[in-house]
Amino acid sequence: MNQPLAYIHPGAKIAKNVVVEPFTTIHNNVTIGSGTWIGSNVTIMEGARIGKNCNIFPGAVISAIPQDLKYQGEETTVEIGDNTTIRECATINKGTADRLKTVIGENCLIMAYCHVAHDCFVGNNCIFSNNSTLAGHVTIGDNVILAGLVAVHQFVSIGQHAFVTGGSLVRKDVPPFVKAAREPLSYVGINSVGLRRRGFSSEKIREIQNIYRILYQKNYNNSQACQIIEAEMEATPERDEILQFIRDSQRGIMKGYFSNN
Repeated sequence: MNQPLAYIHPGAKIAKNVVVEPFTTIHNNVTIGSGTWIGSNVTIMEGARIGKNCNIFPGAVISAIPQDLKYQGEETTVEIGDNTTIRECATINKGTADRLKTVIGENCLIMAYCHVAHDCFVGNNCIFSNNSTLAGHVTIGDNVILAGLVAVHQFVSIGQHAFVTGGSLVRKDVPPFVKAAREPLSYVGINSVGLRRRGFSSEKIREIQNIYRILYQKNYNNSQACQIIEAEMEATPERDEILQFIRDSQRGIMKGYFSNN
């Protein structure tokens, strides 16, 4: 903390064992938890709430005001959970009057040049690869992976354990447990590799596959598919989560992929 080449506002609340490298600026009304490392040339602006044991690499800008013309200077925040890494030149904007905060969960990796806009809620254990961009008001569940250069439209939701391939444009909601690819973005199977890595049994993976076969391969509309899934599939947390996600979707869920060949 005795870093003469960094500027730290007297109103910032920073744990004693935080490391701040040269040429970093930390504004007023900032909280940083113990064990966190802040690299050089980082800017942390008012309203940042950063957890314990985080790593923030050079050039990152945390809690800048939203890039939203409706923002009127209301007091809002960015909340970053413990053990999260923010790589070079990533930008995370604070919230607006809509949600009042932008949230990044615990144990996340936000790679270089990613952008998380105002009022986004991101779960735990998420990975956003280089240059992935979230527009405002996006909601992302736990254990989601966005490959490089993914662009997510405002107000989109992505369910937990989903995987979105590189270069994708995400205009519709992505249900939990699936892989999303192609243009327009489409269902291309469940994220079986990711589910196995996280301890899902073969039986549970087959259950999820059977649910999505009804939804995407049986030529039902979403309402019909949900009724059949609810009537024919045993009630489990995964089944109920999928059904709730589809029924709550405001933008509609992505379609299935059908080859013309």
